[in-house]
Amino acid sequence: MNYAVFQFINDLSGHLIWLDSIMVLVSKYGLELFAIWLGFVWVLGDDRRKHIVLQSGIAGILALFLNYVIAQFYFEPRPFVSHPVHLLFPHAADASFPSDHTSGAFALALTVLICKRWSGWWGYSMLALAVATGISRVYVGHHYPGDVIGSIVVAFLASLLLQSRWILLAPLSTFIIKMYKKLFFRLLAKKKLNFQVNK
Repeated sequence: MNYAVFQFINDLSGHLIWLDSIMVLVSKYGLELFAIWLGFVWVLGDDRRKHIVLQSGIAGILALFLNYVIAQFYFEPRPFVSHPVHLLFPHAADASFPSDHTSGAFALALTVLICKRWSGWWGYSMLALAVATGISRVYVGHHYPGDVIGSIVVAFLASLLLQSRWILLAPLSTFIIKMYKKLFFRLLAKKKLNFQVNK
């Protein structure tokens, strides 16, 4: 069934150039899009949102670490190694399970949603991008659907684990935000001083 679903999704590629381009873009740069989005929220958001950005970032790192541990004990070849597939762009023939892109994307999105303090549409838009990332990894021929589903489970566990232990990391989060604001206002004051001198 895993391979049958893979074939169904992967066989959709190669027919519509615009759809292939979107899937390649999301597959390659989904995590970068998350980083840009969270970067805007970090810069423009209040301290509460900065805490959530840090939480989601740490959850993403934790999910990738769990993926690394899993890959040390279980190796599944990539679909393009074991089967003829529509491969839209090349990839190393390393472990297929789990998917780092999917785990990272869902860990970021799920942490935002679990916090329940962020505006709903932001969290759900991130979840939509995470879903698109997971589907795109199958579409371009890099992962099986089972890899994506397993990666979502890993991301969910990472998010829950982080939430249950966040009280231990909250002081570090507060320190990072405090140092950022201190550095930001120092640079702002220096820039203002230079402007006045040059004027």
